[in-house]
Amino acid sequence: MNICVYGAASEEIDRRYIEAAEELGAEMARHGHTLIFGGGAWGLMGGAARGAERENGAIIGIAPRFFDTNDILFPRCTEMIFTETMRERKQLMENRADGFIMTPGGIGTYEEFFEILTLKQLGRHNKPIVILNTLHYYDRICSLLQGTAEDGFMKKACLSLYSVCDTPQEAVRSIEQYDPNAVDVRHLKNL
Repeated sequence: MNICVYGAASEEIDRRYIEAAEELGAEMARHGHTLIFGGGAWGLMGGAARGAERENGAIIGIAPRFFDTNDILFPRCTEMIFTETMRERKQLMENRADGFIMTPGGIGTYEEFFEILTLKQLGRHNKPIVILNTLHYYDRICSLLQGTAEDGFMKKACLSLYSVCDTPQEAVRSIEQYDPNAVDVRHLKNL
């Protein structure tokens, strides 16, 4: 299975976040899954790649060509795909992935997650989406989404479009156990 991992590129964060990303990459590789990611060498992106590499996993990096400078990209990807734009990068990641895991990150990670969640709500895909809530980093986003549903800005059924997991092992298990037939993505958009 190809699993797309979104996450921070920053190294200026608590090391426990990076260690959890390394464990996620390792766990994916141990289960025979391919890591698809933004190609970065640092932060949680780099951590996931190092973990997958440690367990001899396949790693597909997808990055815009303007990132190919100054050691920004992970140098030992099984395959590196260059795009011209960030938009093209996200499209390729979506197309190549069988599921998505959002690890802690900033606005780029949020943007990737919310786009893939919106596309699922609109019925454009029915792939598993997991929030890896390392150190409760995403508690506030989960509360925001809950409040969004409670206040009627999205249907409460949209809360079932993703799962929230505390550990890399739970995240991989959630992707593997996902049943697309159990999630009806029709009629979820408030028009």
